[in-house]
Amino acid sequence: MFQPLVEPITFTEFLEWKPENGRYELHKEIIVEMQPTGDHELVRAFLIREVNFEIRRLNLACSIPSQALVKAVDKKSGYIPDVLVLNIPNLVNELLWKKSSTVVQAE
Repeated sequence: MFQPLVEPITFTEFLEWKPENGRYELHKEIIVEMQPTGDHELVRAFLIREVNFEIRRLNLACSIPSQALVKAVDKKSGYIPDVLVLNIPNLVNELLWKKSSTVVQAE
């Protein structure tokens, strides 16, 4: 499913390297290319559809991005979660959001 691509790098180096296309994550300072399976994608699509319905129904200031990166607490990893619900008003506190679609805070 995935294969390490380079030697260990920092999270900041990963953000500078990360290309616009493709799904890459940083697992304990190692770049990994991710390729979900078809069944995985169907479950992900179902979850996004259902959560998005509730966001609209409740008129919440939230969004579900498709490629946002979440910096892990260990600061050596960054993941593209299957489903991420962002609190839009809190994005002003996310210093990496505008440049690299990255969130650090759990708000």
